[in-house]
Amino acid sequence: MIRTPLCDLLEIEHPIIQGGMAWAATAELAAAVSNAGGLGVVGAGNLPAEAVRAELRRARDMTGKPFGANVPLFAPGVEERLEVFVEERVSVVTVGGGNVGPYLAPLQRAGIVVIPVVASVALARRLARQGLDALIAEGMESGGHIGDVATVPLVPQVVDAVEIPVIAAGGFADGRGLAAALALGAAGVQMGTRFICTTECQAHENYKQKIVRAHDRATMITGSTFGHPVRSIKGPFVRRFEELERNGCSEEEFIEYGAGTLRAAIVDGDVQQGSVMAGQSAGLVDDVVPVAELIARIISEAESTIRRSAGMLAGGDPPRQS
Repeated sequence: MIRTPLCDLLEIEHPIIQGGMAWAATAELAAAVSNAGGLGVVGAGNLPAEAVRAELRRARDMTGKPFGANVPLFAPGVEERLEVFVEERVSVVTVGGGNVGPYLAPLQRAGIVVIPVVASVALARRLARQGLDALIAEGMESGGHIGDVATVPLVPQVVDAVEIPVIAAGGFADGRGLAAALALGAAGVQMGTRFICTTECQAHENYKQKIVRAHDRATMITGSTFGHPVRSIKGPFVRRFEELERNGCSEEEFIEYGAGTLRAAIVDGDVQQGSVMAGQSAGLVDDVVPVAELIARIISEAESTIRRSAGMLAGGDPPRQS
């Protein structure tokens, strides 16, 4: 069994966190991940406060294990959602897209483990000084809103810069990725795109199949001009988005064109005119399976990879075939 300080911190069996994806990270998915030994996360970025409360209570009805909640700090009404997290006493809160400092005290007083997403070493250092429990270092390979540093160079630099557990994110979808993250010094991984393609995820089948059919160059980035880069799978909507940006549209026009398109893809299944946000790990996803089967597969493959790697040391045991 693979056990890291992250497992002890979050009281989970496996060092795997599910990304808090808007519209996709519902109670069903979060509960399934927690029941399978990881940390499930309810995505609250798309929901009003009382809907968040209802979703958290549904998750609690489906699992007796720890689970978390996520909200991007740029989301309208973030304060109300964070209050709900405190009132409902979720175990863990993950946040991104801003400085968690002004919101930290009430979360920590409630005994909540707070884990921000960072995309740079400088931000990691600044947040670590605020007494946080762990950090998610997310590389630009991830889906949705991204930074500009890739995962492999980012993670070990963040690990070297802070003294709290670091969770690697961006480009992970299997056990080889988990083993690689641990080799980089991370205490675990966060996966988003891979968990969309599970039977418990409530995303539309069209969205899931768009990921399953993706290849290594299936995604593209838009929004960099306005300082809000987003990675999605290529399609008519994303290509039109890129065309608008290239032709010098205003930021207001750009935002207006994108409004509601993630929901259209995930909930309604419109993967032509909707935004299919997904990471470059989509090229590693080729099936839709139950969460428990997926996590068991990831852990088994990670263990085999670690054993095989150890066998490469001079005088070590010969590599085993998995």
